[in-house]
Amino acid sequence: MRELSYDEAMAFIHGRLRFGSKLGLDNITELMRRLGNPQDKLSFVHIAGTNGKGSTASYIANSCTADGKKTGLYISPFVRVFEERIQIDGRIIDHASLAHCVSRVADVMGDDLEATEFEVVTAAALLYFYEQKCDIVALEVGLGGRFDATNVIKPPKVCVITSISYDHTEVLGDTIDKIAYEKCGIIKSGSKAVAYCENPREANEVIERMSRERGAELVFADKSALKITEQNMFGSKFSYKGAEYEIPMLGVHQIYNALTAIEVCAALGLSENAVRAGLKNTRFCGRFETVGTEPTVIVDGAHNLAGAEALRHTVEKYVGKKVILVMGMLSDKEYEKCLSVLAPIAKEFVATQPQNPRRLEAEKLAHIAKKFFKDEPPSFENPSDALAFAKGSAQSDDVIIVCGSLYMIGNI
Repeated sequence: MRELSYDEAMAFIHGRLRFGSKLGLDNITELMRRLGNPQDKLSFVHIAGTNGKGSTASYIANSCTADGKKTGLYISPFVRVFEERIQIDGRIIDHASLAHCVSRVADVMGDDLEATEFEVVTAAALLYFYEQKCDIVALEVGLGGRFDATNVIKPPKVCVITSISYDHTEVLGDTIDKIAYEKCGIIKSGSKAVAYCENPREANEVIERMSRERGAELVFADKSALKITEQNMFGSKFSYKGAEYEIPMLGVHQIYNALTAIEVCAALGLSENAVRAGLKNTRFCGRFETVGTEPTVIVDGAHNLAGAEALRHTVEKYVGKKVILVMGMLSDKEYEKCLSVLAPIAKEFVATQPQNPRRLEAEKLAHIAKKFFKDEPPSFENPSDALAFAKGSAQSDDVIIVCGSLYMIGNI
């Protein structure tokens, strides 16, 4: 086997883009077989859903670490650096380890096995977690669940279903029950299942049915057992089933994500003190995160309708005034619906675009935004230029919100 350099490994990963995104387990199953099925020797918490997967996975992983377990975390996409996608105990994978694991994957692929970028990265991550002897791995689904590459694992300790709403409807289906069915494809016999407390009735019916059919013991996070005691720009404090917790991330949706994580940790048998510490120490890039002052600049990964609704609620609660909104979105998202939700909280709008092949052109977004603002807003291809324009027009006490795609806010 030839060991790739870090740059060669990254080039190999990104070279897989030409294969696109293909749902199905045949390729990843064969790829993992050639690697010796390292995933079969690991324990997992598997997390699917439309929104909240990354935050929930981070709450769980940090709690497991606080409980003394060597804990892997697999998330996507990244915000600042690619290596954020693969972590152990809060530390991102180093360049040498990433290059080594990708070299192994490339070697066993040979010339006869095609794999997508996500399949290659998933295989490398699972190999890394095995070689590093992780006690448990919080594994976030990439897209859907049933045919997602992460579903190559055997029954996990806990299957987790976070918030379910409309996204990727061209792949997952155009109704909530169809989308929920795809997400619930991770639920397996012999696992426990934990679900978010605020999903639509149609989603909950599917979650209950599939858990019952597969013999998975199901628990819903219990909103009636929640008492919120404090919410401000620094986070939230709350009690759940009589125990006190605090989180530094903002928004009631983050509290609900935390309830899901608490139930998962209970299913894993973690100590209450570990869970309390894990939640308190969880900070997740790009989730209503303040990155600048004078004027205040906040970035948020809201990229679909449910995310836009959560962002609007958070702005109304914590900012309390209209903001300058800088937005860039992918073309396969419900961008016009997101605009309709966010336009009422914006006194000014600036259109931009993510640096991604699936981007919605800034000029097109600006043209659509004219429906919600009296004049067609300015547009900039470069997000940094869009931010500079917004800062130039802002007063010192204004708040600038940058949102629309996690592929964009890392640059901001």
